[in-house]
Amino acid sequence: MHASAPGGQSGRMGKPRTRISGADESAQRAENAEAPKIPHLFRRISELFAPHKAALITTVVLVLIGAALSVIPPLLTQRAFDDGLFPVGPDGDVTGPNLQVLTAIVGAMILVYVVSALLGVWQTYLTATIGNKVMGALRVRLFTHLQSMELSFFTRTKTGVIQSRLQNDVGGVASVLTNTVSSVLGNTVTVISAFVAMLILSWQLTVIALVLLPFMVIAQRRVGQVRARIAGKTQESLSEMTAITQETLSVSGILLSKSFTRQRSEIDRYADENQNQIRLQVKQQMTGQWFFAMVGIFMSAIPAIVYLVSGWLIAGGTADVTAGTIVAFTTVQARLLFPLMGLMRVALDLQTSSALFARIFEYLDLKPSITDAPGARDVAAGPALGRVEFDDVTFRYPDADDETRPTLDGVSFTIEPGQYAAFVGPSGAGKTTVSYLVPRLYEASDGTVRFAGDDVRDLRQESLISNIGIVSQETYLFHASIAENLRYAKPDATDAELEAAARAANIHETIASFPEGYATVVGERGYRLSGGEKQRIAIARVLLKDPAVLVLDEATSALDTISERVVQQALDDAARGRTTIAIAHRLSTVVSADVIFVIVAGRVVEKGTHAELVVSEGVYASLYRQQEERPVFEN
Repeated sequence: MHASAPGGQSGRMGKPRTRISGADESAQRAENAEAPKIPHLFRRISELFAPHKAALITTVVLVLIGAALSVIPPLLTQRAFDDGLFPVGPDGDVTGPNLQVLTAIVGAMILVYVVSALLGVWQTYLTATIGNKVMGALRVRLFTHLQSMELSFFTRTKTGVIQSRLQNDVGGVASVLTNTVSSVLGNTVTVISAFVAMLILSWQLTVIALVLLPFMVIAQRRVGQVRARIAGKTQESLSEMTAITQETLSVSGILLSKSFTRQRSEIDRYADENQNQIRLQVKQQMTGQWFFAMVGIFMSAIPAIVYLVSGWLIAGGTADVTAGTIVAFTTVQARLLFPLMGLMRVALDLQTSSALFARIFEYLDLKPSITDAPGARDVAAGPALGRVEFDDVTFRYPDADDETRPTLDGVSFTIEPGQYAAFVGPSGAGKTTVSYLVPRLYEASDGTVRFAGDDVRDLRQESLISNIGIVSQETYLFHASIAENLRYAKPDATDAELEAAARAANIHETIASFPEGYATVVGERGYRLSGGEKQRIAIARVLLKDPAVLVLDEATSALDTISERVVQQALDDAARGRTTIAIAHRLSTVVSADVIFVIVAGRVVEKGTHAELVVSEGVYASLYRQQEERPVFEN
């Protein structure tokens, strides 16, 4: 490929973005601020919930009912003490417990608890279902959209960035959907209801509790921020350990460390980061202990002060405060703190959820640069099937500067059905780019690419690519069985068809020699097989597809001489009877081609058979002599 081919990602999409779990609020706000600005974001988010409108309404009602019910038990507690346990007789003296009243109140309290629990389970089920269904639909929608993006998008975007959108951003949506709405509604209703209940019980005690509450909130926030910063560092350390694991325990990483005897340094690197992780985990746990201790102190202090103030009020006779009032009040007050904490984070949670959705919609709004034209048709069967034509084609990669020379510059040629055509030339001349334009993986900047007599822009992409088989230098095999890898080309292929394709690719005997035959698992990226075996399985996979045009992109350049000879024989057999476009560095692999095109600096400078080009004493003859003197093994 020409040197100007895209290879890096820049701008906003070049950095994976994740929700900062448990991190400092300032860091999360800074992350949210970098989110893209999406027009009509709230409306678009609302549209995602349209299929779940009934469940959403039910959830809101359940949250409101549950929050309202949460303040009833403290009021019943007051009645249990004042009317059930310590009722006051007509003479003003405390009489024995009124068991009938007490039983009724206790029964009512138990009923409220049972109803609240059942409503809570129902609400959790609904929110979890809605959140995960929306997340699942969004993930599939995003994955589907990414499948439609052109090849250049993936060459300039890091895989980790794409994975971050699919896993972290979309995954964070479920948490937001599950927690934010119910948290906002529930905490708001709980705080208001608790405040009203406290006023009903005693406005004097309410004033005392509210005066002390801000100190409690400030202390919680200060300690919480320290703990959050440590949590952020802990997450960074975990990420570093994950990165080390991925780098060193992959097949490629293990091969690298073993070949340079660097296992000990890798172990030391992992052990050092592990020690850092242990230190941070201990520090985080201890910070948490101090946090809970301080919360416990404050939680205990407010009721104690309420008891003291109640004593003053009772002694002074300035307020009607009973034992039931004191118990009920402290119960309500204890339920007020954490809802308040939750409400203080509402703004950040809403901002975070908006940022997550914005990053997802940013990808969904990407427009593929290569799409089917209105009225696009299928490739027509007929005598022209297999013909490939370039008519004054110029191509420049999307991220190339206008000042740089185009990768292809005014290229014209015709390959007839059944012909074996080879493209040769120096590295970076534009040979591989030809193989990208035929299946329309990239769009020609100028000129016309025709397939079977039709402009490729007038053909449906799926129909076009179904008639083209590609065997590249970098064979990609899944971590699955040989049969599963072959059936990727034709899911309904029979065992007989698999064997026929394997025989045609000269790999059947090798597969049959394996203990598990076609059920043999090839390992990650096919590492359990040799380079020649992988390449021949890739050829068999293409043959199973049975395309009209076969594109061979330096399919043997990375193989040793013996493997190359075996694979080349398989390629020659595969090319028989179909149009073949071979991109080659090793000229010895294309000497039998029907026509050879020599490309230099994006232009076709020579054309002919091997014999004709050698005699012409041009670029091809010079390259051929160089390789005869010193074999070229570069790609």
